[in-house]
Amino acid sequence: MSCGEPHETDCSEVLDHLYEFLDREMPDSDCTKFETHFEECSPCLEKYGLEQAVKKLVKRCCGHDDVPSDLRAKVMGRIEMIRSGDTLPDQDVTAATQE
Repeated sequence: MSCGEPHETDCSEVLDHLYEFLDREMPDSDCTKFETHFEECSPCLEKYGLEQAVKKLVKRCCGHDDVPSDLRAKVMGRIEMIRSGDTLPDQDVTAATQE
């Protein structure tokens, strides 16, 4: 998605790292860049608002369950593999976590 307007921070970069922004898992300087982008780009601001609402809903409905840290690490590792374009192993992620 792109609004077609030039921005200091490209729409694709913002959308690729939207969850890191939502979770405040990025440096403050990057957060500031994203906030500036949202002020300039209504399509990205709309996507941000939607994802923020979904995150709040999930937290309200499922926020009482603790996620094991090893599972979180595995999921984040898989996300990074996908983002970098690496192929995923044939092994099912859920099979390894249910043992």
